[in-house]
Amino acid sequence: MIIRKLFKFENAHIVRGCTTQRCSQNIHGHSYKVEVLLESNYLDHGQMVYDFGLMKETIKELIESFDHAITLWSGDDDGYLEDMKKHSTRWVELPVSPSAEQFSRVIYLMVERILVCTGMVNGEREVKLHSIIVHETETGYAQGFKEDAHSDLMGNISLEKIFFSKQIKKEWKNPKIWDLMLEKKLVANPRKV
Repeated sequence: MIIRKLFKFENAHIVRGCTTQRCSQNIHGHSYKVEVLLESNYLDHGQMVYDFGLMKETIKELIESFDHAITLWSGDDDGYLEDMKKHSTRWVELPVSPSAEQFSRVIYLMVERILVCTGMVNGEREVKLHSIIVHETETGYAQGFKEDAHSDLMGNISLEKIFFSKQIKKEWKNPKIWDLMLEKKLVANPRKV
């Protein structure tokens, strides 16, 4: 069975090297919609694959880190990166260009890590990430699967090379949550949300 949870955020970026000049040479924004699809052949004690309330915890918080922020590609011009970080308190730096395709891969890896690091406490079994769909516009989206997220052909993505600004970390319920994910520390789901 597959379940789906929708998240939304507003974000700005430049997608260097793309065909469209407006996108490759100008900061612009999108109203993103991100669909997280989880799957399992089992149901928990509440007869659910995974309680949607639990998805409002770390998954939501890390996806919403992109909200009202600028997403930067670490391979961009150093002067541009410095200026954006200087003039914006909410930024995320990725080791890949922030296209919808790469967003789907990055968010896949983030959610995958969250699930690996989550201690299930309500009988959840073999909950896996099916895919991530990132809607950049009303008419266009990218859907990323495990083989895409881990594809060297599409460019290796190391979670250790994803950086969140101090302001974003400060706004998290647990400012150390990303560090815990990187260290693969187990974080137990709350018993009641």
